[in-house]
Amino acid sequence: MTGCASFTPLTHESVLAVRGPDAKAFLQGQITCNLAYVSDERSSLGARCTPKGRMLSSFRILLENDGYLLAMNHDILVSQLAELQKYAVFSKSKLSDDSALWNRFGLYQGDQALTALGIDLPKEINSTVHHNHMIAIRVSELLTELWVSASEGPCLHKRLLNLLPEAPLNTWLLGEIRSGIGHVSPATREQFIPQMLNLPALDAVSFKKGCYTGQEIVARMQYLGKLKRHMYRFQIASTDIPEAGTALMSPVHSSAVGEVVSAARSEYGVELLATALVDAVSDGRIYFENNEKVMLEQLDLPYLLDTEREILR
Repeated sequence: MTGCASFTPLTHESVLAVRGPDAKAFLQGQITCNLAYVSDERSSLGARCTPKGRMLSSFRILLENDGYLLAMNHDILVSQLAELQKYAVFSKSKLSDDSALWNRFGLYQGDQALTALGIDLPKEINSTVHHNHMIAIRVSELLTELWVSASEGPCLHKRLLNLLPEAPLNTWLLGEIRSGIGHVSPATREQFIPQMLNLPALDAVSFKKGCYTGQEIVARMQYLGKLKRHMYRFQIASTDIPEAGTALMSPVHSSAVGEVVSAARSEYGVELLATALVDAVSDGRIYFENNEKVMLEQLDLPYLLDTEREILR
């Protein structure tokens, strides 16, 4: 299903723009990643949390002219825009929904297509290149994003069709799952602290930049706490794709031990990212609620869950 290079229009996410002379300072106090390291050459994953450290949204953020663009779940953007507006009135920052101004494409194993487009994108994850009105972002070893203005979108779409087959959104989502990148959805808002979605392993949380909303809780968990729940990758021989928020069960506990973050169809059935209690994963008997006869099989992630890892950024 994902053996060949392909591209997918990324229509499932929207773009929130934060612009103005105070945009950087304003966002630094709102999100988990460190904007000191977001530049024309580098983007970042990140999250916005409640004061209790629970994730309200997750996103990819990049620098663009006089501000920042945040790509996030379409159904979350409206609420995030409204919430951020309450704080932006105290700074010289302007927030807007810029979704209609951008076309975004996801490339799976698309380096040859990038070369054909004249883009030399470094292999380092989060590397970003601006070239000929396009923005290319290295999402993972497998995935690249291409951003272009909406007016240029149809032309780029045609060029990509000459270079790669167009694949359904499921192919991109499966690539994200295999890259270990989970997202907050409406069904999982305020369910996770950033460490539960492995954001430190993805360089999406800074423990050095100073205060932001929820920072005290996030830092306390990093340095003083013992996290009992992480995000893992599983597969199951099924044709039914579970929705985000679907409960995971285990005989180790009498109540739910985790929940689905995202899922996509694969050549073997369904692959998914899900949070789960460490002891339940160690036991190995995890299943969906009301389906204890079919166990989930744990798969590898492309990074280590190193809870002692210190993120200098």
